[in-house]
Amino acid sequence: MDETAEREFADYFRARQDAVRRMAFLLCGDWHRADDHAQSAFVALHRHWRRIRDRGALDAWVRRTLVSAVVDESRRPWRRERATDALPPSPVSADGADAVATRQTLVDGLRAVPPRQRAVLVLRYLEGLDVAGTASALGCSTGTVKSQTAHGLATLRAVLGDTLDDLRPTG
Repeated sequence: MDETAEREFADYFRARQDAVRRMAFLLCGDWHRADDHAQSAFVALHRHWRRIRDRGALDAWVRRTLVSAVVDESRRPWRRERATDALPPSPVSADGADAVATRQTLVDGLRAVPPRQRAVLVLRYLEGLDVAGTASALGCSTGTVKSQTAHGLATLRAVLGDTLDDLRPTG
């Protein structure tokens, strides 16, 4: 890569590395694996940097690469155990303790959801993608996204029970 392309990549990496790492954690539930997945996604992006013409689509490209890697890894027999990593401490505000507890509860619940359904829930509700964007990121139909969303939410409700009502925003 030429110097300008390297600088563009470095700028993109610095701007997006934390967000990609957080999304990887939400997808796999383990900070060490999240670091590996985020790194793999950025290495793949670097390898294809010159061929990606639409710089506005970089987030979508990284998201799809990341989701594919996490879902593919979850299919490996040695990765079927559940992760037990805790979230790192986050800045605490006036209602910070409740926010941290809520976030931990949600992440714990997501760990119980199968990987493909978890990917749909993370992309739809935590990354803010619509059905079509989620389908594009996962390389599936919108109908699959809708059914995986319904199944994932049902699993999350079963796992969290009454706690799910506490997670809903009030007001």
